[in-house]
Amino acid sequence: MNRFYFFVALIAGMVFVSAAPAAAMSQKRIPAKAAVIMDASGTVLYAKYPDARLAPASTVKLITAMVVIDKLNPETKIIISRNAGKVRSSQPRLHADEEYTVADLLHLALMRSINAAAVALAEATAGSEQNFVFLMNQKAKEIGVRNTLFANASGLPKGVQYTTASDLALIMRTALTYPLIKEILGKKGCLIKTTQGRELYVETSNDLLWRSGSMIGGKTGYTGNARHCFVCSVNTEKGPLFFAILGARSRSGLWKSTLLLTEIGTDPNLADFRQKPRLARSAAQPTVK
Repeated sequence: MNRFYFFVALIAGMVFVSAAPAAAMSQKRIPAKAAVIMDASGTVLYAKYPDARLAPASTVKLITAMVVIDKLNPETKIIISRNAGKVRSSQPRLHADEEYTVADLLHLALMRSINAAAVALAEATAGSEQNFVFLMNQKAKEIGVRNTLFANASGLPKGVQYTTASDLALIMRTALTYPLIKEILGKKGCLIKTTQGRELYVETSNDLLWRSGSMIGGKTGYTGNARHCFVCSVNTEKGPLFFAILGARSRSGLWKSTLLLTEIGTDPNLADFRQKPRLARSAAQPTVK
């Protein structure tokens, strides 16, 4: 099923949801381990296990991007090291000794989650990925997140690394204050050229950007441990809302969760609903595995 028909079927199957008030939706309707809706003021409007510590996958690249922009000029040239070139990553592969600008590598890291790009940026910023991780965790504290720990710049499952839906929504809200990050996350496609002349065309992994004019931008993530993760921002009549989803079993479940959260976040009965999920927090919450 191609992308267009998938979304037609998905949206058609959700018509019954809009007919019911948001207060009738239970946590079980969001097919993910944890989820949060946050408004522009930082107020959490809806939460399913908001403080459960879970693996973040490639959503960590938002912090990576912020730290890099804080330290480097986007036009700075970076040569891919042998270490970065060997990092397990999705296509397109980056080769050792190729030269890119910081802005190019940010596009690759944020649009297609190229792990090698994240590692190359970390090395250029701090000398090593290990040194860069210190800056990532320092940045997280500056933002005000409370239950997040980073172990690498890419989100790969090595070392102790976790975040929460609440923290991730706050990270996205902050990341979008960076004009370059907002620009990149809002792009559907981009052509990147190395100084050696190789051309790389990449498309965003955020499928909802292709189908919704209200989507500001988002960052996907996936590992076997984290499952499917997504954090995004959507324009609504109430202003921008920030959605964070951790631990969806499938990519289609990720998009379904996002659309359900959009309906909850824009429902006029939200004021009656926003505290309901909190009542269930005495139940066992997911933890990092």
